[in-house]
Amino acid sequence: MTKGRRAKILVVDDEPEVADVYAEQLRDRYAVETAYSGEAALSALDSAIDVVLLDRRMPDLSGDEVLSAIREKRYETRVAMVTAVDPGFDIIEMPFDDYVIKPVSKAELFETIEQLLLYADYEERLRECYSLTAKYAALESSKPEAVLEESEEFADLKAEISEVRDELDEITDSFDATDFEMLFRDFETGEAMSDNTRP
Repeated sequence: MTKGRRAKILVVDDEPEVADVYAEQLRDRYAVETAYSGEAALSALDSAIDVVLLDRRMPDLSGDEVLSAIREKRYETRVAMVTAVDPGFDIIEMPFDDYVIKPVSKAELFETIEQLLLYADYEERLRECYSLTAKYAALESSKPEAVLEESEEFADLKAEISEVRDELDEITDSFDATDFEMLFRDFETGEAMSDNTRP
């Protein structure tokens, strides 16, 4: 998510009064849109949506079908199933990021969204760090040390890597073991990073 931008939340529920209550609770902190059906959700969805709060049991397209469509379109949005449907073993294969059982309090909504935004921010910073360190390693292996020391661009690259690593450290300071387990469930890029690429 771009720094300084309010997170954009899509609330999807076939009961308009439920979706509207959630939206009203969240609008002070986020930019919120509502959709009252699965079809409407897919029409409203775009790459700017950061988090989708998705009901499972809907008459036209179910939440499960909407979730599949979101992943097929490869949107990087985080999806929390917010539903009265008790989880069965079928959820093991479902690519959602969180599963919250109704009724849901305002505090629970905020906590769910903030955690998902935190994970998304970490993934974005990790990808950025990997890309920067790959550039660093490529230059370091192909240029003489004296040339690198004289390069302002290389110095800027080192500074940028340091800044991104500091941001990663700041985020991970707030993580516990469960956070790491959830974060890396579908994200493997971090495994490619190693200490020998650290400037």
